[in-house]
Amino acid sequence: MSNISLIIGLGNPGTEYAQTRHNAGFWFVERLAEQYGITLKNDPKFHGISGRGQIEGQDIRLLLPTTFMNRSGQSVVPFAKFYQITPQSMLVAHDELDMNPGIIRLKTGGGHGGHNGLRDITPHTGPDFHRLRIGIGHPGSKERVSGHVLSKAPRSEQELMDDAISHTLSKIKLLVNGEIQQAMNQINAYKPG
Repeated sequence: MSNISLIIGLGNPGTEYAQTRHNAGFWFVERLAEQYGITLKNDPKFHGISGRGQIEGQDIRLLLPTTFMNRSGQSVVPFAKFYQITPQSMLVAHDELDMNPGIIRLKTGGGHGGHNGLRDITPHTGPDFHRLRIGIGHPGSKERVSGHVLSKAPRSEQELMDDAISHTLSKIKLLVNGEIQQAMNQINAYKPG
């Protein structure tokens, strides 16, 4: 199993989206960067914000695409190619409608599940990257999905998501050292509250 060398957070750029549910992937990477003192800088060459630093003894690159969500591949694909990072060494953190706030799951491979960010990345990389799915809950009907993901969660839900992210950050050593199965067991066992 290869070590993780690139961690990507998916979201939408701009302050108007910063606190919206669709930006859960951004929140994870921003907190990770903060925890390990990694500076995130504008990286126009790759349509993103990126950083590089040591996380638990591993050299890790971080990337936040500044394209909109449905164009995430325009940032991720050239970035991974340029730095010769295989899909197996990538972790993509993203919001997950089909899980309640406070639920967080690590998985490897699979389809895009209707997620526009993954839908734009997978055709170019294949499905074999790792995903950190951060539950944001479902509004109940398909028609309300867009408004739901692009709005701010109530404080109670936000706290559940923040706690789930904190739990995952406490397991980051396993992840970056390639102990994916162990990381999966510990992250996926998390129960909110």
